Amino acid sequence: MTRPRELSSSLQLFPARTPTLLPATHTNSYALGGRDLVLVEPATPYADEQRAWIEWARALVSQGRKLVAIVATHHHPDHVGGLDVLARELGAPVWAHELTVERLAPETRALVTRRLVDGENIVLEGPRDESWRVLHTPGHAPGHVCLFEERTRTAVVGDMVASVGTILIAPGDGDMQVYLEQLDRLASLDASVALPAHGDPIDEPTVLFRKYIAHRLAREAKVLAAVRLAGDAGADAGALVVDAYADTPMHLWPIAKLSLEMHLEKLEREGLIVRVGPADDGADGPARAAAFRVV
Repeated sequence: MTRPRELSSSLQLFPARTPTLLPATHTNSYALGGRDLVLVEPATPYADEQRAWIEWARALVSQGRKLVAIVATHHHPDHVGGLDVLARELGAPVWAHELTVERLAPETRALVTRRLVDGENIVLEGPRDESWRVLHTPGHAPGHVCLFEERTRTAVVGDMVASVGTILIAPGDGDMQVYLEQLDRLASLDASVALPAHGDPIDEPTVLFRKYIAHRLAREAKVLAAVRLAGDAGADAGALVVDAYADTPMHLWPIAKLSLEMHLEKLEREGLIVRVGPADDGADGPARAAAFRVV
C-alpha cells in the first residue's frame, strides 16, 4: 500500500488501519489544498497508525502549507478514532456538523471550533484557490457531510459509497429513505471523481451513485415480496431475511438484517406495510421483535 498517495498537486490520500467493517480494513484520510490545508477523517485509534498520520501531516506543513483544520465527515469510530490525539498533537481545530458533535465523547467536543452547515464554503487559499462546498448528507449517519470542489468537480464522500465493500444503513443512525435521497443529490452534482473513506477513488461517481440507488430499491422489492409471502400473520426481520437475502451468504445475514430493518421502517412510513404486533404474542416469554404484513 502506497501512502501517502498523491492524487494531484493539491490533493493527497492517506489510508490508515481502522476497526472498520470488513472487507475494508482502512479508512482514507485526505489532504485538501495547495497552501491552506484541511485534513479530512481523523480516523485511526491505533497508536502506530496515529504516529504515521501525524508524520504525514507534519511533512505537508514542512512543505509550506498551513494546517487550517481537521474535518470529520461523521461520528463513527472508524472516522473519529484518532480525533482527540491527532488534533491535540497537531494543534489543529476540528470542524464537523452539529449532529456529529453531539455524538462525540464529551472530552472531545471542546476540540470542535466550527459547526459545518449545509451549503457553506470552505475556501482554501493557494497557488490556485479552492472552494469546497459542504453538503449535509444524512442517511448513513445523522451528521454526515460531504465536500464538493466546484472547479475540479471533486467530491469527498465519506461513507456515502465505497469502492471496497458496501455501506451499512443501520438502526439508530440510519434512515434508508434519507440515504437514497442524498445519493440522488450526489448524483446530481455530475462529479468527475469521488473520494470515498474506503477503497480507491471512484472515476465515474454518478454511475456508482445511481447503481447504489438501484441496488437498494431492488433489495427493497425483495423485502416487500418477503413480507407479502408471510401472509396476514406477518413475520419479523429475523424471519424475513431468509427470503429477502436468499442470494446472500448466510454468515452475512446478521448484518443484512440491520439493513432489512431500515427497509421495513421505510416501507412502513410509506404505508406499504403495517405492524401486526410482536412475532410472539405470548405473555410469558421475552419480548420479541415486531412482525409486519402488507397493507
